[in-house]
Amino acid sequence: MRVSGFSYVRNGFTYGYPFIESILSVLPLCDEFIMVVGDSRDGTREAVERINSPKIKIIDTVWDETMREGGKLFAQQANIGLDAVTGDWAFHIQADEVIHEKDIESIKQAMTANFSNAELEGLLFDFYNFYGGYHHIGSTRKWHSKEIRIVRNLKNIRSYRDSQGFRLYPSLNDYYNGHKGRSLKVKKANAAVYHYSYARDPKTMRKKSNYFNTFWHNDAWIKEHSSSAGDYDYSIVDEVTDFTGTHPALMKEKVAAQNWDFTYDASKAKFTLKNKILHFIEKKTGWRIGEYKNYKLI
Repeated sequence: MRVSGFSYVRNGFTYGYPFIESILSVLPLCDEFIMVVGDSRDGTREAVERINSPKIKIIDTVWDETMREGGKLFAQQANIGLDAVTGDWAFHIQADEVIHEKDIESIKQAMTANFSNAELEGLLFDFYNFYGGYHHIGSTRKWHSKEIRIVRNLKNIRSYRDSQGFRLYPSLNDYYNGHKGRSLKVKKANAAVYHYSYARDPKTMRKKSNYFNTFWHNDAWIKEHSSSAGDYDYSIVDEVTDFTGTHPALMKEKVAAQNWDFTYDASKAKFTLKNKILHFIEKKTGWRIGEYKNYKLI
């Protein structure tokens, strides 16, 4: 059984990505790691090189900043990495995601135990979506609670939408012609992804938010909604809960270095009436009604 890791990043330092910790967290599981590095100006590529691991292969790319439809550029970059893997399993870790060392053995066991099960196409991970810093996690349906992060190396599996997950297509031509594909058949990996997308300091978060909005929206939307001044306002959130677990050891320095405060204020919660009702039901019953699931558990 051979395992390949793959990821993508561009200007990781500028936008506060823990991309080095991300790579290092899965490297013990991998026989090779494909790192797709966009045309960066902040030393990102050099930092990946300094890891100095024979497992790592860098693929240089140039981001098409005119590609603005639904975050498709991110799926494109993920697929460049996916096309380069040579393993039986392909482990996709995004540049703001880190795996806890306590889960390494569980992940290894899941890949080994399911290797001969040809029906299985991927492994599903729980998600801790950090918000406002390293001490709170998103707890509503706004955040994906699970997603596929390991897939079989099948040529017709493609990164889906903005690279959140994966789907299987009848052919690559079908994928490029807009076919919706189908959900992958998966089992749980009994492991979690520590997702630090909203754990940046407010100034870096503002910078990142403004820039990455350009891959989702047109100029008119950007002009109306983006702000070039001021810190990111973390108070605009529906609900978060305290994180009471431990972070991956690789994140110890970043967690200790947090120099901004975020205090959740329930009186400022931004719920639509529909989501408020659905969240109330979920808290009472544990049932997340109508949750989006881009996978089929088997």
